[in-house]
Amino acid sequence: MNDQTPRRYRGSLIERAAAANQFAPAPTPPTDQPVPPLPVSRAEPLAPPLVQDQREPLPPLQVEPERTPPLVEPDAPVLRRGTAADPVPPAPPHPDYAPEPGSGRRFAPIDRQALVEGGMLVPGGTITSLAEEFRMVKRQLLLTARAVAAADTVKAADRARMILVCSAQPNEGKTFCAINLALSMAAEKDVEILLVDADFAKPDVLERLGLPQGPGLLDALAGAVDDVEACIVDTDVPQLSVLPAGTKTTSDTELLASDRARAILDGLAQANPRRIVIFDSPPALAASPAAVLALHVGQVLLVVRADRTSESDLREAVSTLDGCEHIQLVLNSVSFQPGGRRFGTYYGETGK
Repeated sequence: MNDQTPRRYRGSLIERAAAANQFAPAPTPPTDQPVPPLPVSRAEPLAPPLVQDQREPLPPLQVEPERTPPLVEPDAPVLRRGTAADPVPPAPPHPDYAPEPGSGRRFAPIDRQALVEGGMLVPGGTITSLAEEFRMVKRQLLLTARAVAAADTVKAADRARMILVCSAQPNEGKTFCAINLALSMAAEKDVEILLVDADFAKPDVLERLGLPQGPGLLDALAGAVDDVEACIVDTDVPQLSVLPAGTKTTSDTELLASDRARAILDGLAQANPRRIVIFDSPPALAASPAAVLALHVGQVLLVVRADRTSESDLREAVSTLDGCEHIQLVLNSVSFQPGGRRFGTYYGETGK
């Protein structure tokens, strides 16, 4: 028979444990009321710092604005013709190429860095397309000089070794070609080169080579200097010397047309049978000395700039310089065309 007597409630396990240990449990809230949230308070520091920080606060960090580096450093050489920066070969020792004692000539080294910055040939440098081009130009001039020397009189043969580098108008590259032609010819074994700055209105040869100014051709023509050879500046490039333009004057054309000028200019070639005289002339259509100088030389190298010289200027310049029988043209500033002939790269190739 089932016991239907109701059992006495003895309490929950927690309540009985609390009674056995003599502490009262927290009352259980009714389930139908929400549990109140616990109070939240900011944490207090457990203890003040043992040592006060006596250091001064650091100043705010200064951040400089970002700067974009320049494309070319200020002191970096500006290269031209798209060539790479080859190391500049050192100049040879000065005493090896100094003039003989008692000659009365001055001596000055050529600034190789100035040649690099000007995009010109550097003596002892690597063989480039520019070097190969001037090799071809000088070869034609040397062949013409030899042909004239074999066929004509001795006086005509001496003048064949006198070359006038000219252009129709300014800024067509005549001085650039004159200097490079002189540097290229100086590498020949059987000649000596005298580069004459005959652009009397705007002489620029000495500045481009880094040589000091001094008395020159105009001083000799005017009688201020007795011997023009004493005005020549020997350089540290073997077989290359330079004759400055000299003191400027308004009568340069008249001085060139004088009998004294003919004797002095002819004497430059006659003084040394190995000497080739290269004149850097003013433009033929911009100054009158070019036409007078053409009467004294045996060859004219007329620089034609491909993107500037017009056909009419070229024809007029040739007519102005017709005092010289042998006039040859050189085309300057030609744009590169893919697939065309390129000199200079052959020497960098290795054969198999």
